[in-house]
Amino acid sequence: MPEGLAPYAALSETSRGRRFPESVPGGRSEFQRDRDRIIHSTAFRRLEYKTQVFVNHEGDLFRTRLTHSLEVAQIGRTIARNLRLDEDLVEAIALAHDLGHTPFGHAGQDELNGCMKDYDGFEHNLQSLRVVDMLEERYAEFDGLNLTFETREGILKHCSPHNAEALGQVGERFLHDKRPSLEAQVTNLADEIAYNNHDVDDGLRSGLITLEQLAEVSLFARHLKIVRELYPDLADRRLIHETVRRMINTLALDLISQSTENITAAAPRSIGDVREAPPLIAFSPTIREEQQELKRFLHAQLYRHYRVMRMSSKARRIIRELFQAFLDDARLLPPQYQEKAQQDKPRAIADYIAGMTDRYAIREYRRLFTVEET
Repeated sequence: MPEGLAPYAALSETSRGRRFPESVPGGRSEFQRDRDRIIHSTAFRRLEYKTQVFVNHEGDLFRTRLTHSLEVAQIGRTIARNLRLDEDLVEAIALAHDLGHTPFGHAGQDELNGCMKDYDGFEHNLQSLRVVDMLEERYAEFDGLNLTFETREGILKHCSPHNAEALGQVGERFLHDKRPSLEAQVTNLADEIAYNNHDVDDGLRSGLITLEQLAEVSLFARHLKIVRELYPDLADRRLIHETVRRMINTLALDLISQSTENITAAAPRSIGDVREAPPLIAFSPTIREEQQELKRFLHAQLYRHYRVMRMSSKARRIIRELFQAFLDDARLLPPQYQEKAQQDKPRAIADYIAGMTDRYAIREYRRLFTVEET
């Protein structure tokens, strides 16, 4: 067992392996190899121009899927280290978890799922797995990135029984009520910490939500009060940063504390025991409720803000009309997707659209539907 890791951690040396056998990597672990392949993938680079809440051209300082993934990895590694889990596996899952996201955030995903409702649907979680299993074209001997089982199961956070049956080994836990590794569970909640708190930061920066509104939300209000007492003359920008970073720290420490209690009570001796146990990585009940309150606030005040809704409406129209145009005439697709469309046209179109960045989708829309663009 690697020095410092708990017996219930996911161990690179006892990984359940890759879909296509490969020689042992020199100078790095199997999970480090996964992380490196993800970082060098085309889909990872595209995350720079895919958005969280705000469309890419709306500002240079808002979070993108790339910066979000890096923040999830940073938070996740801190939690994993404290729980004596494999940090490299957490990092690999964090960097890959959004690879299948469409342009235009959740609005784009929802619209593409609507377009695909008669063709087995679209879900970004499954699409991320599809990217690393099939769509990346970099290696001579296999499609995809040929990641380890442990990284792949961490990417797949949700799955219907129908889809799980088609996925084979990596989908089995959804059919038999089993859990993924603790590293996967950590990454899932690190993702929640990152996007909630950073959406607060971006929402304040944009002016769509205000400090006065957030002062009614328990988690934010408590930390804002501390910062104002310590630094009564602090400018708003620093005041916001100081508040948000304290919130993130509180959530991470609570997650470590509650998870440690859960692990101690369950006493898993191996990753096999983890898979049989209930979820062990969790917030305390008080913090979980405060997180839910923050989520409700963001949904009502930020995600449903009229300016966000206007951009979401435009985004949905772009996705919908692109999909229909390609469905009506597959010759409009790039050559490599025309070839794939001969086997499954709707899925090939979904793969093409999901791989677009925000600005590429806008340009493609203009190419197809305006006379000025060629």
